[in-house]
Amino acid sequence: MDSIQLSRGAARIAVRQLTHTRPYSIVHDVPRVSSTMPHTKPPPPQPQSTFERAVNATDARFDWTKEEISSVYQTPLMELAYAASTVHRKFHKPGAIQLCTLMNIKTGGCTEDCSYCAQSSRYKTNLIATKLSTVDSVLEAARTAKENGSNRFCMGAAWRDMQGRTRGMKNIVQMVKGVRAMGMEACVTLGMLDKEQARELKEAGLTAYNHNLDTSREHYPNVISTRSYDERLQTIENVREAGIHVCSGGILGLGEVPQTDHVGLIHSLATLPAHPESFPVNKLVPIKGTPMYGQEPTKLEDIVRCIATARLVMPKTIIRLAAGRISMPESEQMLCFMAGANAVFTGEKMLTTDCNGWEEDKAMMDRWGLRPMETEASRVVVKDEPKFAAQSFHSMRQPSTDDSVTTA
Repeated sequence: MDSIQLSRGAARIAVRQLTHTRPYSIVHDVPRVSSTMPHTKPPPPQPQSTFERAVNATDARFDWTKEEISSVYQTPLMELAYAASTVHRKFHKPGAIQLCTLMNIKTGGCTEDCSYCAQSSRYKTNLIATKLSTVDSVLEAARTAKENGSNRFCMGAAWRDMQGRTRGMKNIVQMVKGVRAMGMEACVTLGMLDKEQARELKEAGLTAYNHNLDTSREHYPNVISTRSYDERLQTIENVREAGIHVCSGGILGLGEVPQTDHVGLIHSLATLPAHPESFPVNKLVPIKGTPMYGQEPTKLEDIVRCIATARLVMPKTIIRLAAGRISMPESEQMLCFMAGANAVFTGEKMLTTDCNGWEEDKAMMDRWGLRPMETEASRVVVKDEPKFAAQSFHSMRQPSTDDSVTTA
């Protein structure tokens, strides 16, 4: 009897416990991983391609190989242009275009045989040779260029070199000083230059010296025989050592093979100790009487590829649409700007060939929301003269209320 009662009591207790127990959770605990257990390592990052390295670059590099530049150049054009535009925005203000004006301060009579040039005395181009322009006439042209928005004034003389041109150098020094006093960049192209001449121009305040390589080393002998490729590189070295900005580029449409010769041109400049401050891209303007007259016009795709590749390979360099731009419709020019070009020549003439005029360029840039670039070297402003800031052309036509003097 006692055992039966104990069994029933135990059963009642068990039932009460079951009715008061919370139901089990349907959420299952995740087993903890012991700190001593090995972790699965993420897969190692895949090495970047040359193209990806160029797009992701945070600084310029100077150890490019031709094969690397060629791989960039051969990228599908839309992808190449987009990548160049992306890199352009890393290193430059989007929509800022440097306006430059180029004056021929000494025309014709050059002894060189550059097969594209109207100023060579070897060819019958009906060009009349002139003496060096006066200092006053050059400075008057510079003032006109500044009033129209240019912030770089370039002066070109058709000479092989500056040997024995003591009087000419003195006048050019005065031109450079006068242009700089206006608050403009000053650039000259005078042929070959030695170290002492480069130092003299630097002391005068020269901002930049233009000396184009024209094309690749391989194609160069087909274009010029009176000056070697290495002589051109030596002038560039003399200019750079003097502390002057180097402006060096090429001419497209000289009978070259774009896939190799445009790559070769860019490689020559991209592997210098310092990249050129500006890279002019010229489209051949065929001059009747020169050996290059009758060449097939350069294709737009080759111009855009050259600009975009140069932008990726030399990201900090200003890329300048130079000679031949006047033959390009506005839409083609805009494609070049989108691919990384950010400077033009504008004004009455470009040496001996026609140039897009100031008013034409002002209207074009206003339509596309572009604005003039202000550079460090063009911030020397004479007191009481209007300062042309990097704003719209409409506001540029009115004198600025800020007439304070700044220094470069």
